[in-house]
Amino acid sequence: MSDKWNFEDINWSLFDSTKVNSEILRVIKAGSVVEHNGSDYGLYLKSVFAKDEIFLKEIDHWSQDEIKHGKVLSAWIKLADPTYDFDERFKAYVEGFPIPVNSQESIRGSCAAELLTRCMVEIGTSSVYSALKDASDEPLLKEICAKIAADEYRHYKLFYKHFKRHQAKEKLTLYKRFKVAVDRLFENEDDELAFAYYTANAETAPYNRKYYTQLYGKAIYSYYRKDHVSRSMAMFCKAIGVNPQGWVQKFLSFLAFRILSSKAEAYARKVA
Repeated sequence: MSDKWNFEDINWSLFDSTKVNSEILRVIKAGSVVEHNGSDYGLYLKSVFAKDEIFLKEIDHWSQDEIKHGKVLSAWIKLADPTYDFDERFKAYVEGFPIPVNSQESIRGSCAAELLTRCMVEIGTSSVYSALKDASDEPLLKEICAKIAADEYRHYKLFYKHFKRHQAKEKLTLYKRFKVAVDRLFENEDDELAFAYYTANAETAPYNRKYYTQLYGKAIYSYYRKDHVSRSMAMFCKAIGVNPQGWVQKFLSFLAFRILSSKAEAYARKVA
C-alpha cells in the first residue's frame, strides 16, 4: 500500500459517537490548528532554505501533508462536536501565535540545526498520534491517527535526509547536536501547544501559559506507553548520530518514560 493518502481515502463510516473520549477530543482540537498551520511553517522553511534547490522542491509536499492533517482532524472534530467552528478557532490561533514566515536565516542558527530541529518536531508528532491511536476507542480516530503518525515518521526521514547533507558541510559536534535536539524537545512546553489548546477549545479565562501547559500535559503525557517512548528515543539517537539500539537509547527511553509519567501525575494534581 502506498505511503501517500488523501482525504477521500478515510473510511468516514467508521465513526462511532458513543466511543468519543472528551479529553482526547480536546487534545485533537489543539492538534488540528497546529497541523493546519503547515502553510506558514512551509513559508518559513522556504525563506530559510531559499538557496537549497534540492530541499525547496520537497517543502511544498510536506506543507500540504500538514494542511491535510488539519483538514482531516477538523472533519473528525465536526462529527464529534457538530457545534465546533474550526475556522474561527484556527484564526484565533494564528493571530495569537504568528510564525516568522519572512526569516532570512534559521532561528536555530544554521541550516543543519534547523533540519535537526524539524526532526525533533516530527518525532514528537509521530509519537503523539501513535499514543492517541492506542488510547482512543473511537475507530475512525484510530484510523486517522495511524495515518498521520505514519506521515510524520515519513517526514522525519525527509528532514533527516536533508540534515545529513547540511551536516556534512557544517559538521555540528555531538554536543551541539544533542543540545539542539534537547532544546527543541523542551520547547514542547512553550506557548505553541499550550496556546493551541487554549484557543482551539475556546477557553474563556485569560490565557495562562503555565496552567494550559499543565492542562494539555495532564492529558497527553498519560497516553504514552513504553513502546511509544522507546521508538521516539531510537529516532532521537539516530538523528544526533548515536546508535539507535544501543545503551544510550535504552537509558534515554527509561528516563523519558519516567519523566513523562511523573509529569502526567504532577499535572493531574495541579489542575484537578
